[in-house]
Amino acid sequence: MSKIQYKKTDPRIATLVEDLRVKSRDNGALIWKDIAGRLERSKKSYATVNLSHINRNVAENETILVPGKVLGAGTVNYPIVVGAFNFSDGARAKITDAGGECLTIEELLAKNPAGSNMRIIR
Repeated sequence: MSKIQYKKTDPRIATLVEDLRVKSRDNGALIWKDIAGRLERSKKSYATVNLSHINRNVAENETILVPGKVLGAGTVNYPIVVGAFNFSDGARAKITDAGGECLTIEELLAKNPAGSNMRIIR
């Protein structure tokens, strides 16, 4: 009996997963391989993180990666760099108002191909 493989129908996810795997191999950055594996799963299993959770668990000027969506519940009291698959409008506004930066995973991958000095928050 053969195992059926399902492919992502969203072309953004498919190309992102492939790019993450290539960067992981080229740079020896296991963080990108981990994120690619998480994005290959069902969208129901993607992380959804509120700003209140980020504010409690992240230090000032730290770079974090959310393999899913950042939601706007809560506040951010200091500048941080957040890379995520998607942001709500409220979350994006609150992060930038605090002096932080919102990046897509693609932008964060281009900015930091080695994946150094960053944490995964879920």
